[in-house]
Amino acid sequence: MQFSRVLSVVECHAAGESGKVIVGGVGHVPGETMFDKRRHLESQMDEIRKLVLFEPRGAVWHNANIVLPSNHPEADMGYVILETTEYPAMSGSNTMCVATVLLETGILPLKEPVTELVLESPAGLIRVRCACDNGKVTSVRLVNQPAFVYYRDVSIEVGGIGTVRLDVAYGGMTYAMAQAEELGFAIDPSEAREVCEVGERIKQAAIAQLPVEHPENAEIPGITNFELMGPLRRENGVLTARNTVVVSPGRCDRSPCGTGTSARLALLHAQGLIEPRETFIHESITGSRFTSSIESVTRLGPYPAVVPAIAGQAWITGLHQMGLHPTDPYPRGFTVADTWLSPA
Repeated sequence: MQFSRVLSVVECHAAGESGKVIVGGVGHVPGETMFDKRRHLESQMDEIRKLVLFEPRGAVWHNANIVLPSNHPEADMGYVILETTEYPAMSGSNTMCVATVLLETGILPLKEPVTELVLESPAGLIRVRCACDNGKVTSVRLVNQPAFVYYRDVSIEVGGIGTVRLDVAYGGMTYAMAQAEELGFAIDPSEAREVCEVGERIKQAAIAQLPVEHPENAEIPGITNFELMGPLRRENGVLTARNTVVVSPGRCDRSPCGTGTSARLALLHAQGLIEPRETFIHESITGSRFTSSIESVTRLGPYPAVVPAIAGQAWITGLHQMGLHPTDPYPRGFTVADTWLSPA
């Protein structure tokens, strides 16, 4: 059998959210930094993302990561994140998948009871502490790049909905964030389709009405996600809340979302509701949980910022070779509006 491309893929998920890890077959990706490599993949090699994530090989709820050598002297490895509509600078659940795959497949040495890694993402260095037991990574705790709030408590007008109150924060991706109770949602799986339709509509209105630009890297996109925030509560003295993030083109993140958690930590700190080192448990629409905290406070340009730490677990579910035959009519895949909301 003749293939025009073969990719070695490790299937993985973190707290229910897919995060395929491509460990071979991509070839050389030029660039000094992972952000440079991200830029090259997006502009010159986007057929890989489409091959892996679009149908018939992928699905709207799939994500992927390409593991690449890093030029940074502190980094053990680098990675670029691929999602269905963008190349995020950072993703917490995908980072958990990458760290787990690197250690459990032997690409990097696994040391028990703890393995410390430094991974280079397009957002910068991510320091990772992996708890390991009997060859399994039982927890991945990552320290993210700084998160901060662009807008607090602003109102926008959304067609078919009316006035919506939002916060906008960056946690590795930029989120338009709304209170679930104000929109009439309980963040239950039965509401997911309606949440996605409302979330995409609000996000598009926020993009039009609330301009943002990252203070250090103007190439990092503006608002690309919508976060629906459940009410805060205390469980055995620990701050806890439910949430769901609507990932474009319109589906709910199955995990609590690492960058969404980072954005919420920045917002909670700005609101005076959480202090550094206080634990915050973030719960997803599926009931899975990430444990998080603020490592420290800092500034990013004009914005007060926090350095978030997020912990969760990932599981490898399979290993396979993904092949593309020269006669395959779908080398770049396709999308259909029944599940993708709008075709790519």
